[in-house]
Amino acid sequence: MRRYLMALALALAACAPQVTQSPEARPQLKEVGFYPSTTGLEWVYVPEGEALSAPPYRVRAEGPAVFEGQEALRFRSFGRGEERVYYRQVGPFGVRLLGFQDPSARVVFTPALLEYPPEALLSPGYRWGGTVQVRVELLTPGGREPLAQGALDYTMEVLEEREVRLPAGVFRVYRIRQTFRDRQGQDAREVWLAPRVGEVRTREGRILVERNFN
Repeated sequence: MRRYLMALALALAACAPQVTQSPEARPQLKEVGFYPSTTGLEWVYVPEGEALSAPPYRVRAEGPAVFEGQEALRFRSFGRGEERVYYRQVGPFGVRLLGFQDPSARVVFTPALLEYPPEALLSPGYRWGGTVQVRVELLTPGGREPLAQGALDYTMEVLEEREVRLPAGVFRVYRIRQTFRDRQGQDAREVWLAPRVGEVRTREGRILVERNFN
């Protein structure tokens, strides 16, 4: 059970998800926020090393929502037959992840997991983290059923700030190592965050090839 809990909690290291082919994103929207979250924004990714013509993964900002009684923003991740919705809060405090849901399960973090601090704090060597309780519920035709619960420790560290060249353009990014631990062990991933663009390399190693905003 705990192993399943770890796998689901680390699925925030597995933003996946495409149910149908969407039209290619075209630059048309404007965004100025440190962590872009305006409804309608879309990011298109392919795994590192794959051809740009490979089936893409997409992340789309879908707007305001309520998750576990809290106001949140929905980010839908979809591609290659998988789908997941992430619920975040974005503000002066940075970016908090309240939880996520896919067709079979719902995962809730208490308190919310701090994905990113305010932009002013980001610099090489900066670290943050904490401990959250993770509640996993199985989604069934009859509703939600408790599946697992436990503590998850996490640590985030800015490794460096540098310029990277990707199919979507040239970006100044923060390389961030994300480490998650529970009683079964730990898992470490790396994400590249470009302010006012978002993740240009995701936790699972997908690189940004297109976006529909400037």
